[in-house]
Amino acid sequence: MIDHFGINCADWERSKAFYDKVLGVLGYTRQMDYQVAIGYGTDGKPDFWIADMNAGEASGANRETHIAFRAAGPEAVQAFYDAALELGAESLHAPRLWPEYHPAYFGAFVRDPDGNNVEAVFHGA
Repeated sequence: MIDHFGINCADWERSKAFYDKVLGVLGYTRQMDYQVAIGYGTDGKPDFWIADMNAGEASGANRETHIAFRAAGPEAVQAFYDAALELGAESLHAPRLWPEYHPAYFGAFVRDPDGNNVEAVFHGA
């Protein structure tokens, strides 16, 4: 069900050091690092993200939480997106490939009724 999720951090340097250490002892390492967001996991797949809440367009205390749900295929991603829009959700990103994550990453992002960034993702066959 849950593919990955992310939290926001007020003290970026302290949070990076904290998660590097506590997740490291569990066998998780940095899989992706975008300077303002870091994804931890194993085998090239980030499952847990931290983000600097004071950086980027959506900075500050009201920055949303992000959660991504696994989808069975591109059609399911599209159905998720269509259902969300029918219910009045704001479109953040229409379904498409996201090669900056990996070549087969197909996802769509919407804002839920509480302002959170909710995604459906299919990682390819």
